[in-house]
Amino acid sequence: MTQRDTPVIELRNVHKRFEQHPDLAQRILSLAGRPLDRRTVHAVNGVDLAINRGEVLGLVGESGCGKSTLGRVVAGLHRQTEGELLYQGRLVAAMKGAERLDYTLGVQMIFQDPQASLNPRQRLHQILGEALRVHKLSPTGQIGARVDQALSEVGLHKEYRDRYPHQISGGQRQRIGIARALMVAPKFLVCDEPVAALDVSIQAQIINLFMDLREQHGFTYLFISHDLGVVKHISDRVAIMYLGKIVERASAKEIFSRANHPYTQALLAEVPDVKRRGRSFVPIQGEIPSPLNPPTGCAFHPRCPRAMPRCSEQVPELKEIAPDHWSACHLND
Repeated sequence: MTQRDTPVIELRNVHKRFEQHPDLAQRILSLAGRPLDRRTVHAVNGVDLAINRGEVLGLVGESGCGKSTLGRVVAGLHRQTEGELLYQGRLVAAMKGAERLDYTLGVQMIFQDPQASLNPRQRLHQILGEALRVHKLSPTGQIGARVDQALSEVGLHKEYRDRYPHQISGGQRQRIGIARALMVAPKFLVCDEPVAALDVSIQAQIINLFMDLREQHGFTYLFISHDLGVVKHISDRVAIMYLGKIVERASAKEIFSRANHPYTQALLAEVPDVKRRGRSFVPIQGEIPSPLNPPTGCAFHPRCPRAMPRCSEQVPELKEIAPDHWSACHLND
């Protein structure tokens, strides 16, 4: 496999668990004989995923399914509990020095809430130029020009450089978040619900900006969203996530025309469509189970209308049911 054929990001059996550590009161009670209640959140459970150079992979699922946690693992903000994360074919855990910095700068994250991700005490030119100063990526005299260039690339005039985050709109703040990522010339962008907090008209502008930047720079995206309409518009491939697992993965065209997994089918049935105005809306029954105590077998079986006794006992494997179309469902056996 050549360097160009090597996935930019690859996840191999990645797990992420968050363990609750006992507080002082619990430790005192344990001395009196009360057992400690060590609760564990199973946020990501055995994900295998490869994202190829230049593509957009849409990651879809309900709130609480673990998709944002997975994005943070990819971006290096969380370290996986088990499994391997590879960047351009190299194990991230084994990286040191310049190689580690190449990964840190090469994978950038765009957050859902731009207001919370920007320092309210810094002017925009300080926010954008910070990484260049800290990592000495540009001579001090050239940082201002780089800032103006980044502002121009995201559709903002250079006069914005002296404003504070609270002096611009939500859509403009998201553009600043994108510009901040551009400052370090990344190869891979993790976009965590980047348009969820924006008005619909502004969403379209930001989505078009992502597509334009992809053409200009050849970026690779992990695009996390619960909005299937947005994902269909921007993604080359789509991965459907449920309670920490990938339950279906295929090209966007395949997912939206021949969805296989009952969960994917249920999500698509809820997408608003003017062609189906007379239909009755039937939401997915029940609530997503708690990651503190995930169900046995297939995680979706308590809500699945086609569940069989086997579904509550055995975890279905993610199998290729058609060329490059993978699904984890016992109905395929």
